[in-house]
Amino acid sequence: MAATFIAGHPGTEAAADDEDKAGWAVLVAACLGALLCFLNLSALNVVLPAVGRSLQASPAQASWILLSYMLVSTVCILSFGRLADLWGRRHLFLAGLGLFVVACAACAVATTAETMLVFRVCQAVGAAGVMANTSALVGDAFGRRRMGLALGVLAMVAALAQVVGPLAGGFVVSWWGWRVLFMLNVPAGLLVLVWSWRILPKTAVVRVERFDLVGAVLSLVGIGCVTYALSMAGSHGWASMSVWAFLLAGVAGILLFAWVQKRAASPLVDPELFSDPRRRTAYVCILLLSMTQAAPLLLIALYLQACTSLSASDVGLRIAPVALGMLTAAPVSGSLLHRFRPESICVAAMLLAGCALALLAALLQPTISAGQLAVCLLMLGWGIGGFVTPNNASILQSVRPQRRGIANGVRSTLQNAGIMVGTALTLSVAMMQLPEGSQRMVLGHGGSGLSAFDVALFTQGARYALFMLALLCLSGAALLAKTRLLPEGPKSA
Repeated sequence: MAATFIAGHPGTEAAADDEDKAGWAVLVAACLGALLCFLNLSALNVVLPAVGRSLQASPAQASWILLSYMLVSTVCILSFGRLADLWGRRHLFLAGLGLFVVACAACAVATTAETMLVFRVCQAVGAAGVMANTSALVGDAFGRRRMGLALGVLAMVAALAQVVGPLAGGFVVSWWGWRVLFMLNVPAGLLVLVWSWRILPKTAVVRVERFDLVGAVLSLVGIGCVTYALSMAGSHGWASMSVWAFLLAGVAGILLFAWVQKRAASPLVDPELFSDPRRRTAYVCILLLSMTQAAPLLLIALYLQACTSLSASDVGLRIAPVALGMLTAAPVSGSLLHRFRPESICVAAMLLAGCALALLAALLQPTISAGQLAVCLLMLGWGIGGFVTPNNASILQSVRPQRRGIANGVRSTLQNAGIMVGTALTLSVAMMQLPEGSQRMVLGHGGSGLSAFDVALFTQGARYALFMLALLCLSGAALLAKTRLLPEGPKSA
């Protein structure tokens, strides 16, 4: 299928300038919705111990209060992206935001760990409805010339949430308690809901295709089993039969899903999305980079708490430079898209991220200085932030507007899956030499009792893990450099 989008004509450029004026209002709505979702996720990393103590949650329940959000949103985003293409992005965005606000209110009054877990699942479903539409809404609202800048602003907001979330979460829980943190989302969410209701365009959607229910179920089963297996690997270990059972079931579900999609009249994921080598490479590289996005931060946070005398709040400040790097690099890389090809920017960004991880691996030790750590993490943030915007723009610009929802859904699913895969692999490699008791001390934030020998083992394992992540980034850069040499073909999907 050939794309109907044509860029470069003077008339279309003038029309795009007019549309950009209304597009900024849509960008504000998308940014505020994304800010709410990402703030909630990042803040809970800090307040989780307080939530667990208040609800008398077991260690497993406390972990799932955090993990369920990422797992459920990852499972739902793909289907929601397709639903947005068929039924309209405005409807799904507003419905997701409304559910998110209601779930926040419910979380604030939860009395048991079980009810809290149910409400967090509802919250994740609502967040998936929002996150599946933010990039596509921005892509629809802006012309090709300004799309990169707008997507850069959106990525900057997501990075800002990673900086503000832990700080705000720690402040609120220290003064007023964790319930206030959830309750504050209610009035803020209602304001965003009213603004979005007024601003988001009411576009007519012609449904010429049906929703692929079979494909949706298979994707839910496949992605759900894989992400569940990866989340269990941290606590059960890779030797657990249940981990491998869910992992194999998930892989089988994904393979069956791919087989069904090739034969479906109206597939959930159009196979043509992967026919273009540039877009296919963009998808592979977002998966690779996402594996290095959250994993090194979690690893460094655990390492510093286990091997030094730093408090949790001090550790949060030590790892803040990565988010600051993303915050500054995302809009800059977006503004460069009118001068450089997306692949060129992405190659430079992945090289920078890979070098940052390799340097961090070489310098890592309990006595690493704050300055050395800040330089490495700032470089990593620049690499991640510099990659996300051009990668996102290259995908959205290469498909028809009617396919932007599912194209972004695939990207978001791969991004979330990469975060979970990278986290599971990184922790497994970093702690594979530690005794089980020492692993529990590290994961339970009681690492002050680690022996000098265990600290040495943890340091060695963490270095191996960081070098592994660096290799992933450098591999992605090499793949992008090769794809960059290919001639640019016609737009598809």
